[in-house]
Amino acid sequence: MARELEKYQLIERSIIKKYRKEIWNPFVEAVKKYELVQSGDKIAVCISGGKDSMLCAKLMQQLQRHSEVPFELLFLVMDPGYNEVNRKKIEQNAELLHIPLTIFESDIFAVTDSVGGSPCYLCARMRRGHLYNKAKELGCNKIALGHHLSDVIETTVMGMFYGSQIQAMLPKLHSQNFEGMQLIRPMYCINEDAINAWKRYNGLEFIQCACRMTEGISKSGDGIGESKRQEIKHLIHELRRDNPNIERSIFNSIHAVCLDTMPGYKTNGDYHSFLDAFSQNEG
Repeated sequence: MARELEKYQLIERSIIKKYRKEIWNPFVEAVKKYELVQSGDKIAVCISGGKDSMLCAKLMQQLQRHSEVPFELLFLVMDPGYNEVNRKKIEQNAELLHIPLTIFESDIFAVTDSVGGSPCYLCARMRRGHLYNKAKELGCNKIALGHHLSDVIETTVMGMFYGSQIQAMLPKLHSQNFEGMQLIRPMYCINEDAINAWKRYNGLEFIQCACRMTEGISKSGDGIGESKRQEIKHLIHELRRDNPNIERSIFNSIHAVCLDTMPGYKTNGDYHSFLDAFSQNEG
């Protein structure tokens, strides 16, 4: 008689089996295509308690089990000031999913809540700095974040609409302030719709950001509130009705930038104009 699988094993199986095309294959594609994991790495998978970071943790666990490349994992949770309910939810989900957590505290929510306006950028920078610092202290050389393909697309469009620049989100980068540390994004090729479907299929409930900005979105009634990211997410959803491939088109476009057609671009912090080459070709 076959042994009945436990809940966490069924969840793991759903990643490999039911959502192989939508989740597992794009995950493996990103790891290989962008060379995110090397032999001897010690990677801190950073968990916020949301669906993205929790799935990222499970994917990295599965990769470690099946990969011929030896590497270590540590599952790092920074508590920026969660209330008791959210802290407990993170711990319960980790126990359910068999993710062994390393938790440390910070006062980020208290700091960002005092600055007023939209504190998301400051919060993200502070979070990353704390995570880099703790991960390095624990002997890691990389941190893994749960950003997915939809995040990449939204960031690109937000930059154009509100930042007056074409700027994407890289699948990996070197830390500027923590020598020898890298940030990797293993879910770079996974669409958020697939993550939501996986969550619903397994009957899982995760916390949101848990900050006052998220609460504002919930109270707004339109699912947007003051968040520009939610506004862009809604816009892309609307555009997808007429063009189902719009997300893939935007994603592919940041991999095929033709600088010869750009009137201006930046590299290494220096601005370059098309006029530079144009003048050289005169005569």
